[in-house]
Amino acid sequence: MATIVAINGSYRQNGITDQVLSIMEQTLQRSKVRVETIYLRNFDIEFCLNCRNCTQEPGRTPGVCVHNDGMKELIEKIEKADGYIFASPTNFGSVTALYKRFLERLTPYAYWPWGELSPKYRKNGGSGKRAVLVSSSAAPWIIGYYFYNTLSALKMSAKIVGADTVGTIFTGKASLHEHPILPKKSASRAEKLAKKLVLA
Repeated sequence: MATIVAINGSYRQNGITDQVLSIMEQTLQRSKVRVETIYLRNFDIEFCLNCRNCTQEPGRTPGVCVHNDGMKELIEKIEKADGYIFASPTNFGSVTALYKRFLERLTPYAYWPWGELSPKYRKNGGSGKRAVLVSSSAAPWIIGYYFYNTLSALKMSAKIVGADTVGTIFTGKASLHEHPILPKKSASRAEKLAKKLVLA
């Protein structure tokens, strides 16, 4: 059975991000795909120390971090997964601090020995793994989609782990109500992209 790992960087329970992932999870389960959603708000991940210990050894296998926290387990799940959903609402023009911390802790996927100016990604594509990106903002979707950095950060996550992005969902005007309801258009797109994640 195929497995999809969904990384949820939202602070809010049952907000727009949670609702999108719930629809995608239900759609994938109907296709006999196992989905494991990681709620970063409940996950023990320390801040990256920028020590680069994890980047010194070559190879496609992620390096070993000096932290002994939940990220070790999460990288193991990422490695075993067949596809991904990377999700975060927009805060101050980009992903949440929760998601940014996760993104920085993907450093073990880089090979960056001392003396080199920049890192190389251990996973250079070709894995056949797919990813869908999910985001939202208080602004209309067209502003969030084209002028905020959220989707770029989410796409970077996919690239780092070696997955090809096959679609995005961006819901605008997400903060008009205290208890938002996902627009039908976004719900429909969530179903379609969940199927594309399996069939791509």
